[in-house]
Amino acid sequence: MKSSNTLSAAGLYANLSPELSALALRGTVHGYPKKVILINEADTGDSLFVLLKGSVKVFSMNENGREITFGTIYSGDYFGEMSLDGGARSASVMTLEPSTCAVLSRTQVSEHLAHTPEFAMSLVVQVIRRARAATEAARSLALLDVYGRLIAVLEERDGVLVREGEAGITLEPITHQDIANRVGASREMVSRLLKDLERGKYIEMGSKRITMLRKLPARW
Repeated sequence: MKSSNTLSAAGLYANLSPELSALALRGTVHGYPKKVILINEADTGDSLFVLLKGSVKVFSMNENGREITFGTIYSGDYFGEMSLDGGARSASVMTLEPSTCAVLSRTQVSEHLAHTPEFAMSLVVQVIRRARAATEAARSLALLDVYGRLIAVLEERDGVLVREGEAGITLEPITHQDIANRVGASREMVSRLLKDLERGKYIEMGSKRITMLRKLPARW
């Protein structure tokens, strides 16, 4: 019979694919409370984090404290791979809830790639996928107005719990500030647009909750 400690440890890797689990087992497990910065943008680092439990947000912030959120990463995924070349971190990462990570050095990742070369393709695909997402975010900021970016976030539904019912599609928990950080606008602007959509009976708002009642108009 397995001990409770063994079962508890095994549970940490339950959300990982077999290939990612093999990588995570090479790392050192660390627990972090909510709202802890794991990676600082522009710092030099060579650690890769496999997220075993919890969730984190990826963001940037300027010298005036204005923030833009690029996305949310959940358990079963990893982050920090963009700086394995020894370069500066391209964004900051903060825990959204108590989280647990397996942290690996560049040397440990290199050893894993030498032992399991097929993982290299997964790593390349991950880098391409995130580079494509960053390009799309830059395109949206450059070419879409605030309303266009707002409906893109609501319809993408990344980083929020989605619940479908007879009344429509409910997104929760999500705040006006969360949305503002995603679209690169002020909270006041986002609140004004959401209130207009509510008056038009496109959405219904509650506490940290938005229900989309019908398809949002392409322009406003």
